[in-house]
Amino acid sequence: MSRIQAQQDAQIIRAALPLLTLTLIGDRESYGYEIVERLSKLGLDVSTGLVYPVLSRLERDRLVTTRSVASNSGPPRKYFTLTPEGQDARSSAHNQWLLVSSAVHNALTPEGNTDD
Repeated sequence: MSRIQAQQDAQIIRAALPLLTLTLIGDRESYGYEIVERLSKLGLDVSTGLVYPVLSRLERDRLVTTRSVASNSGPPRKYFTLTPEGQDARSSAHNQWLLVSSAVHNALTPEGNTDD
């Protein structure tokens, strides 16, 4: 894979990560590393170094709330839950993603690319 392709792949993942994170948290309350594991199960190779800054932004923007829970294997875990604003943001981001992904799909498929 070329350096340019790797950068493009990383940009696409970074663009989708807030929506994916909001969606996973909306499905169930989760802590950071659990989100990384769930993203991995979806087929995305993301690191904690990508996910934790997204979680911090979501918390700063009041799209998620947190609570600390003691852990048997280390420091307390910070669990994230969507706020009503987070639910609205997830819905809005989902709708925007559908528009963009549809446009990309149409441009990339012969039947969708009707450049008249």
